[in-house]
Amino acid sequence: MEYRNLGRTGVPVSVICLGCMNFGGATPEDESIKIIDYALDHGVNFLDTANVYSRGISEQIVGKALKGKRDSVFLATKVHGRMDDDDIMAAGNSRRHIIEQCEASLKRLQVDHVDLYQIHRPQSDMPIDETLRALDDLIRAGKVRYVGTSSFTAWQLVESLWAAKELGLNRFVSEQPPYHLLDRSIERELIPMAQTYGIGILPWSPLARGFLSGKYRRGDDIPGDSRFGQDSNNRNPMFQNRLQQHFGDLAYNVLDVVEALAEEKGCTAAQVAMAWLIHQPGVTSPIVGPRTMAHFEDNLGAVDVEITDEDRARLDDVSTPEEAIASYYNGRMMDFKPAQHRW
Repeated sequence: MEYRNLGRTGVPVSVICLGCMNFGGATPEDESIKIIDYALDHGVNFLDTANVYSRGISEQIVGKALKGKRDSVFLATKVHGRMDDDDIMAAGNSRRHIIEQCEASLKRLQVDHVDLYQIHRPQSDMPIDETLRALDDLIRAGKVRYVGTSSFTAWQLVESLWAAKELGLNRFVSEQPPYHLLDRSIERELIPMAQTYGIGILPWSPLARGFLSGKYRRGDDIPGDSRFGQDSNNRNPMFQNRLQQHFGDLAYNVLDVVEALAEEKGCTAAQVAMAWLIHQPGVTSPIVGPRTMAHFEDNLGAVDVEITDEDRARLDDVSTPEEAIASYYNGRMMDFKPAQHRW
């Protein structure tokens, strides 16, 4: 296993981060614990979960799996999503919600601190100093070591860095953006910004929701039990648009090259897509979200796959740098509404 420092922190984390989103949901507890044990045995020291994953069950499972092993793990969780359908205050990036949910996460995880506490989504009507002050208090109380973000834009992160400097607060050290061969939008601004300011990049959905694993074939019907099959029943225009983007010729042209490289290297398509991402400039650790042990074993194999300059050029021909075939990153800002009084 290879290790890299997380941004400017100096903390070495494995180049693959085990994402625990499926644990307690699609993945039963016993298999979830086996996957975590397997990850630790194979050098993965970075686990990422969130309070909203199965409404706390994922955190509970992670806590059980880490009993007696906590000190060898860099443990990350997230806050923002709704945790109570009947409580309008049980969501968002306010001080109240952040501190309340940090305490709840610590109890579920059975730990006295988390290494990385992340804001799961930006909140456009919440001034960033409200969020940063709450996170800073948690760090000073010893309940959190570092803080990060997920799905923030470059300008939102720069605003947060400015606010932290102005107010003397601890700053964000990492960002989780969507990033894969079908969406390279973050290469335009987010990656250069992160490299400039020492922010670790932890890509989520490295296989574009499984598309880059090769499980979907050009011209075939989408399996009804797949994530995309479920999306096909959703009338939300965002989901319908994403389906059209994923299953168009441009996306399949990328998959054709990925599969050709996989055949040449004697590995799987998913491993080629993961290996490409692991070695992209600015990337610290892609977050894999296995549903089964077989998925995770395949994910880990990407560490041993070499991607040459020639391979990158072939992929660039069908996956244009800085552009998106299926929009994940830019779509996150469609509902942005500026706060009336940011400062």
